[in-house]
Order: sequence, then C-alpha cells, then structure tokens
Amino acid sequence: MREVTLSEMPGLVGTEVGVSDWIMVDQPSINLFADATHDHQFIHVDPERARTEGPFGDTIAHGFLTLSLLSAMNFDCVPKVREQISGINYGFERVRFMSPVKSGSRIRGRFKLAETRFRGAGMLMTTYDVTVEIENETKPALTATWITIVQFDPKDRPEGV
Repeated sequence: MREVTLSEMPGLVGTEVGVSDWIMVDQPSINLFADATHDHQFIHVDPERARTEGPFGDTIAHGFLTLSLLSAMNFDCVPKVREQISGINYGFERVRFMSPVKSGSRIRGRFKLAETRFRGAGMLMTTYDVTVEIENETKPALTATWITIVQFDPKDRPEGV
C-alpha cells in the first residue's frame, strides 16, 4: 500500500487518491448483515419473494451494508499516512443511496480527497468524496461525503500548519 506524509496530504486535495478492488456482495453476506442488524425485510433475504413481489427482480443489499463496506474499501486503496497512530471514523456530511445493489453484484469505492484540516496538536481531519460503483452499471450505488481523523504524535506535525 502506498504511503504519504502528513505534509503531503494538503497537496492531494482535489485528487482521486484511491480506487478499491471489487467486492462481491452475495446473498450469504446480505443474510449475515440482516442477522446483525435485525433487518430481515424480504427484499433483502427472500430471493423467491423478491423476484415475484419486489421492485428490483432480485434481492438487494441493505443500503447500510453498502455503506459499511466503505471501511474495507478505504483500507484497500487510500494511502496510509506514515505518521498515523490511529484513524477515527468521524462521520458523514452526506450520504445518498442512488441505485440498489443486487445480490451477486460487485462494488468498488472511488475516493477523492476533498479537504484536510489540522485540528489540535495531533489530529488531521480529512474529508473524502466517495462514490461506490456497481460493476457494469452506469449509476452508482451511493455517494457520500465522509470525514475521518488521522491521529498522530504532535511532534510529527509539519511546521507552519
């Protein structure tokens, strides 16, 4: 995996910093997510009923399953900050579920660094514009503005920022 330094991060603003590998979203994964979240709506877990009664012709992943896979996608492709001690998921400014992810589809994330801001002595807040693509589809599964925090030793903070 590629590494960048704290001092290089501001220069990456406005650029695509990573595209993840494809992730298969299959029915066993959807079922496990349904069990974990207690969301067993038929459009997610009942293939026969989803085909005959559902609006999508098949079961679909929960939107929150797609969203939760951003962590794995980020880890797969976003450059690691060399000085990072830990990372914190700060939250989202915006999430839009644009298109359903049908069971058996593959998805991947595209990460554009939108903003960096040093906070306190040992934190760098990063904002990413994220798009989750569905293989062979023109419309994305979701778009989001995701905020994370890079924690680092204050002695590693670049001078002048």
